[in-house]
Amino acid sequence: MIEVFLNVLGVAGLWLAVEYCLKHQTAESLEDASLIPFADDPEVARRVEVATGKTVKAVVPEGANPGWGNLDI
Repeated sequence: MIEVFLNVLGVAGLWLAVEYCLKHQTAESLEDASLIPFADDPEVARRVEVATGKTVKAVVPEGANPGWGNLDI
């Protein structure tokens, strides 16, 4: 019986912790966070924009700096 009580207490604690962490978030900030995985690939960002109608703030990845990457040892 004590195990059931501790399990219920653990689930309630987890729920309260998630609620506390998300309390200051707005719908817009949560939507922006859900689109972050697509921001580093402009082609995928365009496909997501077409499919969902939401704007993805895509970032063009940096190219390699000259002289870095082709190092012969």
